[in-house]
Amino acid sequence: MNKKESNKAFVPAIPELLAPAGNFEKMVTAIHYGADAVYMGGKQFSLRAKAGNFSDEAMVEAVKYAHEYGVKVYVTINILAHNRDFSGLDNYLMQLQKAEVDALIISDPGILRRARKCVPEIPVHLSTQANVTNTEAARFWFEQGVSRLNLARELSLEEIQEVRGNVRGEIEIFVHGALCISYSGRCMLSNYMTGRDANQGACAHPCRYSYKLIEEKRPGEYFPVEEDERGTYIFNSKDLCLLEGLPELVASGADSLKIEGRMKSIFYVGGVTRIYRAALDYLRDLPAEAWEKPADIILPPIFSKEIAKTGTRGTSENFFRQAPGSSDMIYTSSRVQMKAEPVAVIRKEGDVPLVEARNVLETGNLVEYMLPGIECIPCTVIRMQTEKGEETDRANPGNRVFLYTEPTLGQGRLNGILRRTLQDRAET
Repeated sequence: MNKKESNKAFVPAIPELLAPAGNFEKMVTAIHYGADAVYMGGKQFSLRAKAGNFSDEAMVEAVKYAHEYGVKVYVTINILAHNRDFSGLDNYLMQLQKAEVDALIISDPGILRRARKCVPEIPVHLSTQANVTNTEAARFWFEQGVSRLNLARELSLEEIQEVRGNVRGEIEIFVHGALCISYSGRCMLSNYMTGRDANQGACAHPCRYSYKLIEEKRPGEYFPVEEDERGTYIFNSKDLCLLEGLPELVASGADSLKIEGRMKSIFYVGGVTRIYRAALDYLRDLPAEAWEKPADIILPPIFSKEIAKTGTRGTSENFFRQAPGSSDMIYTSSRVQMKAEPVAVIRKEGDVPLVEARNVLETGNLVEYMLPGIECIPCTVIRMQTEKGEETDRANPGNRVFLYTEPTLGQGRLNGILRRTLQDRAET
């Protein structure tokens, strides 16, 4: 276990918080809400080809921005490669070295071999796609020059602890985000159904589709697999959430805790990063005596209430406590009804901030400013004014307006998010 001395007792070191950056705005949002490191992909070699991703020039700019805030940048080169995929790889690796990225996230042994030869100075983090489920596999990859392992999401807490206790390299754990029903995300369903290969970064997410059953001799007659007229989402897993297990993960000696979501919204990225940052800060401030029994540490209820406002499919601890079952799936829809939605992002600070609307925003709306940390500031929109000085009662998505609120938003900061509880939205 990584430990530090405090008041003549030992407490576990707080791990790095690693957040997704599907594009520049999401990266900025993750940094604003407390990420220690972000991970992103370029225009090729990444398993999220449909995310915004970064051109070579944007990658340089992103790394510079992150480093100004003391945040590390890890770049995904995590496809399962075919021979054709190696064309241009060495040049790309050299460009990443010039951009001064902090690590590469790799799953394919061939890409790992090229990276160790071409840019040996850049640390390599092994992707969860490599499916490390045991200590011997962990030792093998460390022997290949990997500096960090993202363990398979199919491991229990006990298995994580066992691996951690028997290797010296860094260990990274996924703590939040979408789950794939195939082993370590190596799904072929998208390839067979749509021709889009998930292992090349082009997943069509057919596990989220609605399915019905057709009997061979009754074409055109659709029979629900469950008693639901819409069919059933038989492959649709709830999202991973290890918030309640965070004390035990910290105590296990995990070096980095990772949030999934490069294709999700800034509301998700900011909201989830914010909560896990606040939770880790809460744990950091606990007295040393509390760590004698990490399993007995319970986060205040506000943490679970806040995480529920960011979810898309409900939550599951996956394999963390026990093997998942039917209760960890969603059979009736592709996602759960959201409890909150983003309404605006602050683009200029002040008592009357300039904001960019993300959903319809109207005078009279009750909104909340999401502070870095677990608290929110509730306020009422009393007036809006365009950048040209014109009064308006409504801002549509993409509009920029000066926002007059009661109380004022003097605590609002650039890139901060305003949200609205859905039942508080004014009828239009």
